[in-house]
Amino acid sequence: MPEALSSHPVTRLIAARIAAGSRPGQRGDGHRLALVIEGGGMRGAISGGMAMALEELGAREAFDDVYGASAGALNAAWFSGGATAAGLPAWTDPVLRTATVRRRNLLRGRPLVDGRYLTEVVYERLTPMPFDRIVASPVRLHAVGTDAATGRATDLAPYVHDAPTLKLALRASTALPLLSGPPVALGGRRFFDAGLSAAVPFRMALEHGATHVLVLRSRRADEQEISDGGRSTAIAARYLRRHSAEVAAAFVDRAARLLRDDEELDALQGRRDGSPAVLSVRPPEGTADIGRLERDHLRVVAGLEAGRRTVHELLGSDGPGPA
Repeated sequence: MPEALSSHPVTRLIAARIAAGSRPGQRGDGHRLALVIEGGGMRGAISGGMAMALEELGAREAFDDVYGASAGALNAAWFSGGATAAGLPAWTDPVLRTATVRRRNLLRGRPLVDGRYLTEVVYERLTPMPFDRIVASPVRLHAVGTDAATGRATDLAPYVHDAPTLKLALRASTALPLLSGPPVALGGRRFFDAGLSAAVPFRMALEHGATHVLVLRSRRADEQEISDGGRSTAIAARYLRRHSAEVAAAFVDRAARLLRDDEELDALQGRRDGSPAVLSVRPPEGTADIGRLERDHLRVVAGLEAGRRTVHELLGSDGPGPA
């Protein structure tokens, strides 16, 4: 890991808070530290491994807020609840990993990607998620969704009051157009997957007053999101126009928006005054490509371990032990 990153103001603040035993709501340093976790379907295994490493290193309570988009929202929920060791290895379990991608559902007229099955079965019985603990967590969870009426990225935290509304927020953040069925209703509004409007919701963290932001990326620096501009994109855009022209436009612009995100994050990280201080952590070169609906078990396992190892190296440990 380059020395410039290990000595970055964000990593210095994390290390200082760990050393001081600093806890949310009891800070003495005057800073607000946010964790932002990128989505990307099965690429969430990479940012999930990074989140696991942060908790393994005792850094969870160094953060004041955690923001997650799509698969990143699932990782953020486990992190907020202090349960990454119990929940995030599910990325590498072939049965659990594919439980919500139910191809036979297409024959039954049901969504291919079943968010309801994820929250009501997988996260209730197979790999229980501590919903109540997440709702009460001092490391506040901000799952992000895309408003179906405006196409804008929306913080779903104000709508989360208990376990049922938390489940809805996680479903909303991961509600892929067409693949997951209709938008998810929450708080009198309807939401699609966060990736349509903010796959890397760092701007939201800054708007909320974060002075320091650590961004966990699921894409390598040389890996870009490319819109195929073909028939599938046209079908999805036509479907989204039934809800609003704005959400359809957000969907069409998503690949270009990710390029703009990369440019802005690079600029923020390179600022000499460090205000706000923003640091992006990406999987290293050579990390295997992982598709949104990746079915290659070994690729997913390697991605999680690559993310985990990267954060251990960033914060100065000798590296992770076995998962």
